[in-house]
Amino acid sequence: MQDTQFAQLYKQASVSTASPGMLVLMLYDGALQGLHKAEYGFSLENPVKRNEEIHNGLIRAHQILRELQQSLDLEVDSEFGDRMYALYGFMLDRIFEANVKKDNESLPAVIQMLQDIRDSWEEMLRVSPEVEV
Repeated sequence: MQDTQFAQLYKQASVSTASPGMLVLMLYDGALQGLHKAEYGFSLENPVKRNEEIHNGLIRAHQILRELQQSLDLEVDSEFGDRMYALYGFMLDRIFEANVKKDNESLPAVIQMLQDIRDSWEEMLRVSPEVEV
């Protein structure tokens, strides 16, 4: 078996055995990976590879954030849910704009916001691992 197959099997096992809270953390990590991939793409000189790397990274991040936004239960805690929905919407708009214009001006702010949310989520899981999401 090749290393990539082992990595895929490990990832599948990690996802299938993770708690709901850990799954959300994994989604944040995946979105950040996509954004960093796009950032790397902006440094490439070959226009085809540049656009492909940017597009693929931003689409991945956009899909994950869209899923997180859609999974919010706005009826349980409407104030928190409404704020997170709006924050995700803001980030989604900046990612879409960066992809269409192939301009990374707004990406550092999105990455920082998402990193802060991710770190807070990780801290919440560390302090209260019994919390179900």
